[in-house]
Amino acid sequence: MSINFPLLLVIAVAVCGLLALIDLILLAPRRRAAIATYEGQVGEPDIAVIERLNKEPMLVEYGKSFFPVLAIVLVLRSFLVEPFQIPSGSMKPTLEVGDFILVNKFAYGIRLPVIDTKVIEVGDPQRGDVMVFRYPSDPNINYIKRVIGLPGDTVRYTTDKRLFINGQSVAETMLGEEPGSLGTTVLYKEKLGAVEHQIRKEMGRYRIEPGREWKVPAEHYFMMGDNRDNSNDSRYWNDPKIPKQLLGMVPDRNIVGKAFAVWLSWPDPKLRSVPNFSRVGVIH
Repeated sequence: MSINFPLLLVIAVAVCGLLALIDLILLAPRRRAAIATYEGQVGEPDIAVIERLNKEPMLVEYGKSFFPVLAIVLVLRSFLVEPFQIPSGSMKPTLEVGDFILVNKFAYGIRLPVIDTKVIEVGDPQRGDVMVFRYPSDPNINYIKRVIGLPGDTVRYTTDKRLFINGQSVAETMLGEEPGSLGTTVLYKEKLGAVEHQIRKEMGRYRIEPGREWKVPAEHYFMMGDNRDNSNDSRYWNDPKIPKQLLGMVPDRNIVGKAFAVWLSWPDPKLRSVPNFSRVGVIH
């Protein structure tokens, strides 16, 4: 069972805010009136009694204490920056399992939390961006891949593992074998638009059908992992509930944000080891 953390956060802020508002409008005036009545009935008011009369209900006290903290977290997480942890190796060598990344939430527009409706246009994804999005077949799951095809593009990935966009071969340069791969894995430098990054290919492993080609519809994006032979991405998604012409495409409404930095790497899922800071840096 997946937990909708943004929804829980919005509910928590709303409940705490409502408690604070009820106290401001209803309960606090009653406390002040009770104190005034007591002070008018006695000649020498007892400080302990006044403190007791002025004491907030425990629920209100907690609500007012948590409200500013939760509200700040909601604003930061919903509109500015959200942290994620990389769960798989689909983006190797750019991102490793256990990398903690930061995602710019406003790079592609300001969206309302939970309903994810875009209210302010800021920018659009660019070819080569590393983007977090909600998996089209299950929006409760976040994916991270690289933007390959923009709206209107034609993408082709051949059996010899070459990428073509609008009929043009994407430039790549072989860097050599991946350390420890025994010659089975080769690293390449690829250039998508203005972005240069490394990709990983496994020799002798083929998953793609011959002649596969995709036309990217309006307001959709075609995504691929940098670990080209170990990535569940636009090339392979198959969902009978999604129209054939949209299979493999990420709709604009599913965009979460642009990944821009690694701030910590902690490969051990149980966090028993020491975190690694050597991978801290900007994501290309």
